[in-house]
Amino acid sequence: MKLILVLLVVILALFAAKGWFLGFRSQSPSDYAGTGPTFKMKENLSGEILSEGLIYGPTGKMTNSFVARMVGEWDGNRGTLTETFTYSNGKQITRKWHLTLGTGNTFIATADDIVGRGKGTVSGSTVKLTYRIILPEDSGGHTLDVTDWMYLTENGAILNRSEMRKFGIKVAELIATMRPAPQIKAAHVSGTNGYDTAAEARP
Repeated sequence: MKLILVLLVVILALFAAKGWFLGFRSQSPSDYAGTGPTFKMKENLSGEILSEGLIYGPTGKMTNSFVARMVGEWDGNRGTLTETFTYSNGKQITRKWHLTLGTGNTFIATADDIVGRGKGTVSGSTVKLTYRIILPEDSGGHTLDVTDWMYLTENGAILNRSEMRKFGIKVAELIATMRPAPQIKAAHVSGTNGYDTAAEARP
């Protein structure tokens, strides 16, 4: 009986070690140093950004999805990123990040539902941000440890992946895309002094 218990402990320890050394959390900003395109916070997190994402539970099953509108604004090395999420269950959440760029490609991130300060690092085409978030009361009110990675692609889109953990155990995962909102332009029609009104809303 003791042997079985020891084997179970060893197996659990091996799974934990795999998560630390071979999984998502084993990534380091230094792994992406020199990769491109270079992630520039004041450029890539500026203006209106449209996002779509999926949320997975601890078993890997999708539990929710969302669309979001984000607006980034900068004044020197300080910026804000205002996020408005609309979830598939009809719930809406707004969060306003306050970002402060530091030295050595580091930055600090704060928000009303964040415990203390989140710590971020920009490296090559990536951004890593770690923080503790307090869930709304109707979502349990739990405090979760979040590891958030953003990967900039060649066409300017950002792929976002986040892991949320409680007592070291993964309870949720988020995968999302973030794209600059397309600019809307009115289309002029050659001819008699007119515009194609049907085209005014076309990108």
